[in-house]
Amino acid sequence: MHGYKMGKIFYIMGKSSSGKDTIYKSIIEHSDLNLKTVVLYTTRPIRDGEIHGVEYFFTNEETLEQIRQSGNLIELRGYDTIHGVWKYFTVNDNQINLAASNYIIIGTLVSYQKLKDYFGEQHLVPVYIEVDDGIRLQRALDRERAQDVPKYAELCRRFLADDQDFSEENLIKAGITQRFNNKDLKSCLEQIVSYIKADCDH
Repeated sequence: MHGYKMGKIFYIMGKSSSGKDTIYKSIIEHSDLNLKTVVLYTTRPIRDGEIHGVEYFFTNEETLEQIRQSGNLIELRGYDTIHGVWKYFTVNDNQINLAASNYIIIGTLVSYQKLKDYFGEQHLVPVYIEVDDGIRLQRALDRERAQDVPKYAELCRRFLADDQDFSEENLIKAGITQRFNNKDLKSCLEQIVSYIKADCDH
C-alpha cells in the first residue's frame, strides 16, 4: 500500500435532535465531495416517512443472527426501549471499499470506536455535532408531536441516555477534539463541508 492513498470514513455523530440527520443528508447532496453512503441495519420499526434501504435496512432478529454467524457483523448496539430492545448494526456487506472511495456514515460514539477498531484509526474522521440541550429538547418534542403516535416516554429515555453516551469523559476517551455547533444550520454545514474538503485534499 506504499504511496497509495486509501479512502476515509467521515463519521457524523451527536446527541438526538442535534440536527445530525439533516446535516448528513445535506452533505450527501454536495456532489463535489463525492462521498459514498453506507446504509446501517436496525430491528426497530420503520418510522413515518422512512424508506427501507435509505435511512436503514429494516430487518429482524433472525436475519441479525444469520449475519452474526457469517462473521460479517462489524458492530452492534442494543437499546432497551419501552417498546422492547431495538438493535442497530453495521455489516461488512461490500458497501465499504476504502481502496476506491471516501464514505460518510452517521452513528453513535460507540459505533464510531468499533469502526475505528475494524478499519483502522487512520481511516476514520469524526464529525461531532453539538447543540444546546434546551434547543435539542424543543426540537425533539416538535418532531415527536408530528408523529401519528407520539412516543414521549421514549423521547425522554433517549435524551437522558445521550447525556451518558456522549459525556465529556467519553468524548475525550474517543479522541473527539473537533466539534461543530449547530445553532445555525447553514453556518454549521459550511464549516463541516470545508473540514471534509480539507481532509480529502490532505
